[in-house]
Amino acid sequence: MKEATLEDLIASLLQAKSKKEMEALVRAILTPQELEELLKRLEIFKQLKKGISQHKIADKIGVGVATVTRGSLELQRGQIQKTSWWRNLTPTRG
Repeated sequence: MKEATLEDLIASLLQAKSKKEMEALVRAILTPQELEELLKRLEIFKQLKKGISQHKIADKIGVGVATVTRGSLELQRGQIQKTSWWRNLTPTRG
C-alpha cells in the first residue's frame, strides 16, 4: 500500500466544495485533540499578525513560548505572507 503524502492530503482537502464539506472532512481526518491544536496554531498566527508579543500569546492561548516561536519563525521566512491565506487572515480582536 502506498503511503499518503502531504500532496495527497492537500489534494483531498481541495476536493471539498463548501465550508460544510470541509468541516466534515477535517472532523473525519482529525481527532478532537488534533483539531484543538490546529485551532491554537491558527490563533497564534492571528495574534502574531496583530503584533502581540510571543509571551502574551503563549499565556493567552495556554501554549509554550516554543509553540508561538515556531509560528513566528514561519513569518520570518516570509513565504506565508505571500499567500492569499495570510492576506485574508483576520487578526484576533482584543
